[in-house]
Amino acid sequence: MKRYVRSFLGLALTLLAVPALAALNVFASVPEWAALAEELGGDQAKVYAATNAWQDPHHVEAKPSLIARTRSADLVIATGAELEVGWLPLVLRQAGNPRVQPGQPGYLEATAFVSLLEKPLRLDRADGDVHPAGNPHIQLDPRNIARVAAPLAARLADLDPANAAYYQAPHKAFAERWSKAVAQWEKQAASLRATAIVVHHNAFAYLNAWLGLQQVAALEPKPGIEPTTQHLSAVLALLQRQPARMVIRAAYQSDRASQWIAERAKIHTVVLPFAVGGDDSAKDLFGLFDDTIQRLQKGSQ
Repeated sequence: MKRYVRSFLGLALTLLAVPALAALNVFASVPEWAALAEELGGDQAKVYAATNAWQDPHHVEAKPSLIARTRSADLVIATGAELEVGWLPLVLRQAGNPRVQPGQPGYLEATAFVSLLEKPLRLDRADGDVHPAGNPHIQLDPRNIARVAAPLAARLADLDPANAAYYQAPHKAFAERWSKAVAQWEKQAASLRATAIVVHHNAFAYLNAWLGLQQVAALEPKPGIEPTTQHLSAVLALLQRQPARMVIRAAYQSDRASQWIAERAKIHTVVLPFAVGGDDSAKDLFGLFDDTIQRLQKGSQ
């Protein structure tokens, strides 16, 4: 009998020494925050990405599957700055999960930890899809990824106090690897500084600021408005006076307008993954920037 008691006590002590196995359910609005949560959460986070890199993040359908996922989520990670305004508020309301409503510990917006660019001086629907708080596409500056990583790791620990110490090691390891990678990317991309570019949509402000790219035109006449032949002709005329090296678009965007300009202006078209999963090389956050730099370098030649 004593042998069984000792065995039971030993098993109990062993179980107490092992972190709880129940993983946090994390719902990320876009692939980049899902990838970051996987880096920081490890085995303690079960991460779901609501969208993929082949979707326009501005226009997402509030599907029942997203509502069901949100209903069981412990943490919702959104970009914020109204990127998800067309669908996420509806998903949150329909899910009825009090843990992940805005203002609660289970809701985190990445843009809350970043200084936003391109804040509009006025708000007028005639100007297209303008974001009042500023440009929300913060993920293309890797320094912003680092700025979001620390508060995200802290939030995971807050939501999972039984395993709070667990999240310190993944965050430290990621931060060290990321810092070295950013330095390497900046070294590789030094020759891109001051390169003139055209973009399909004003989604590359943070990439431009990081690498020193000079945006001279956008193919959309206004944000979110499809390019017209009249506007493309005006862009072409501008490029005759102020040449650019390449025209950039995201993987999810149509290639018609960029090809039209590239053929007539005799410049390269560069398709960037834009988010994790945007091509076969951008399988994680490190691959996203490895591939982005390589594609920009090739386009500038």
